[in-house]
Amino acid sequence: MTKDRPIDRRVQRTRRALSEALHGLMAEKIWDEISVQDICERADIGRSTFYMHFSSKEKLLVSGFEGLRRELRMRQVSAGHRGAGRLPFTHGLIEHAYENQRVFRGAIGKRSGYVVQRRFREMVASMVKEDLALLAVTGWRLDAAVHFIAGGFVELLTWWIDGRRPQQPADIEALFDDLSRPAIEQLRAMSAR
Repeated sequence: MTKDRPIDRRVQRTRRALSEALHGLMAEKIWDEISVQDICERADIGRSTFYMHFSSKEKLLVSGFEGLRRELRMRQVSAGHRGAGRLPFTHGLIEHAYENQRVFRGAIGKRSGYVVQRRFREMVASMVKEDLALLAVTGWRLDAAVHFIAGGFVELLTWWIDGRRPQQPADIEALFDDLSRPAIEQLRAMSAR
């Protein structure tokens, strides 16, 4: 399948069914307890069909994170968000986590596995790096700042969602903006030198 050709509707339905099955299972089980067979049974799809689309449950997970990333960027563009001192993707991701709390508890909370947390953190770090690219800072300082900011965001999101805290998405977004602003301003100062 080439990038130029649209994905067949049957392929889209199958992938959507597998993704929804994985989300449902992640809300109920620990990552390490979920098997490909569990996903197939929940999606009512055969194992051979699963393996035609994904080589492992981790690849299915990564595909889901890639889809989330695309959706967040599309929301950002359609809302006209541009980086005015904060990281524009955080609004959509915080809202998405709030709307899908059970799945997020399974993805990044106490019950998730190392693989899931690492893949989620990688997605967040890449989005932070994209948003910070406008600052024209390169090298190890940018890399360190990306991991610092992404790690803080993931930990704040985990604390909020896993702890079932009563704060609203806007409160979490405002807090993260306040906490991350000094790091972003430090990078701005570096780029001005």
